[in-house]
Amino acid sequence: MTTLLLTDFTACGAHQKGHFLLSSGLHSGDYMQCALYLAQPRRAEIAGSLLASALEESDLVPDVVVGPAMGGLIVGHEVARALARPFIFTERVDGRMTLRRGFGLAEGQTVVIIEDVVTTGKSTREVIEVLSQHGGQIIAVGSIVNRTGERAPFSTTPYHALLAVDFQTWQPEDCPRCAEGTPIAKPGSRPVV
Repeated sequence: MTTLLLTDFTACGAHQKGHFLLSSGLHSGDYMQCALYLAQPRRAEIAGSLLASALEESDLVPDVVVGPAMGGLIVGHEVARALARPFIFTERVDGRMTLRRGFGLAEGQTVVIIEDVVTTGKSTREVIEVLSQHGGQIIAVGSIVNRTGERAPFSTTPYHALLAVDFQTWQPEDCPRCAEGTPIAKPGSRPVV
């Protein structure tokens, strides 16, 4: 499987340096804004095709591809297109992850979840729980970027990422950027938990 390079993200402004508050509540000096990478449809198509190829090579072609809103929408749709599979998505409503209204799963349908960035895996685990409650059988997770520091962050569920990065994160009370007085930015779309 071909992968992507950090320089691909830096070149288009998707890899940012500074002082960031992640949705996990952790602080970091690096932020991956995959929306900037995916803003060019050709790059989105390439990322989707690469993830789809990784799934095919692992015999993990699902009945349905699921992309969590917001980050998984574009790349998830591209994976579904490359695999010629239906695409549905989840969204957060009143603080809870749910299937987007009007979408459903049949009992036992196989599902692959596609994310943009996986940092702690918390959001993805919420999606896994929702899909399982709706009868879905999760056979794999994929993302553009893995910043968990683990090769298999979802236990026994197969996971494929196009880029693994090892950016340091800190608890707020241990953050050297806070100690320096550097202003913090909260660039993500999800509320801090």
